Amino acid sequence: MKNLFGKLNIVDLIIILGVIIALLVGYATMKHFRQTADKQIEATSDITFQVFLRGVTVTGEEFPVKINDKTFITIRNVPYTELKVLDVTSTPRQTAISTAKSDKQYILVNDPSQPAIFDAIITISDTAKITKDGAVVGGNKIKMGLPVTLEGENYKFNGTISDVRVISDVKVEDSGENKEIG
Repeated sequence: MKNLFGKLNIVDLIIILGVIIALLVGYATMKHFRQTADKQIEATSDITFQVFLRGVTVTGEEFPVKINDKTFITIRNVPYTELKVLDVTSTPRQTAISTAKSDKQYILVNDPSQPAIFDAIITISDTAKITKDGAVVGGNKIKMGLPVTLEGENYKFNGTISDVRVISDVKVEDSGENKEIG
């Protein structure tokens, strides 16, 4: 027994300890003492989320993102898929001007110094897995503030998610069967 420990050094003991810990974690997962990622999914549902684009320069006659078109989305610099555009709202950059004669103290007018600069809100739909922490799309939690890139045939815009809505017809995942909740 003394010869056995004489041949083992500290690195060998760390490797043996790591293998033992991995076996214990595997056993705990197999016996359902430890919850894995696929067990945390509570439902699957359609969602809509809005992407806010600030300061987009467009010198053409119309905004390039159109309703009912497909736009390729990249989430956190990881390409995801093409998704359907439900709504597009683009407004020219505006500035506030104070007024003395009106009930309001200021009015908003298009900024003449930035005629080709727009702010836009793009509404997109997708199917997401619903967890306790929120909606998951493409392996990413979709939450406000998440940076995304929208790309089409003639545009590539960077924006952030400004709103996420889960559509109410949720399908609960229960042992492989989907049930609809009204």
